[in-house]
Amino acid sequence: MQPKADEEGAAPPATGFPASGGGGSYELAGGATAAAFVVPAAPAPWSTGLFDCFDDVGNSCVTCLFPCITFGQVAEIVDRGSTSCGASAALYTLIVALTGYGFQSIFSCFYRAKLRAQFGLEESPCPDCLVHFFCEWCALCQEYRELNNRGFDMNIGWHANMERQGHAGATVPPQMQPGMTR
Repeated sequence: MQPKADEEGAAPPATGFPASGGGGSYELAGGATAAAFVVPAAPAPWSTGLFDCFDDVGNSCVTCLFPCITFGQVAEIVDRGSTSCGASAALYTLIVALTGYGFQSIFSCFYRAKLRAQFGLEESPCPDCLVHFFCEWCALCQEYRELNNRGFDMNIGWHANMERQGHAGATVPPQMQPGMTR
């Protein structure tokens, strides 16, 4: 007999590791319950390679001369608009100015990790911080291309991308209901 899910009538997932997001329980025949388990998906490969920088020559040139701009564009999308391109680029530049070249890779590698987590990408060819420390410009170009290949227009930022995709309401603050006063 098929078990029935207690949430939205969905069939229970395949067995394996505990489901993320609380799992849930499923009612089996006779009233018994079983915990939900799912098999995690294998990380997906990047849409372009780390050294495919010249797939987008314009971005490669900008990144070579002003890596802070590419970092700012990537950070704005990865942070879903909570930080602007300008603010992220300025912080990147400030880190370079205060500490010398190399320490900004510690900052930028965290954005690579966030990007990978958001899109389920594999950590390749080596850990994120090593990729950024030894190949900073190539890593920034790869992250830019990945977001671009996923449909983001990197030149217009998060909010304009959401408006373009029809998600304008997702960034608007809630409206005050009539009748509410201070």
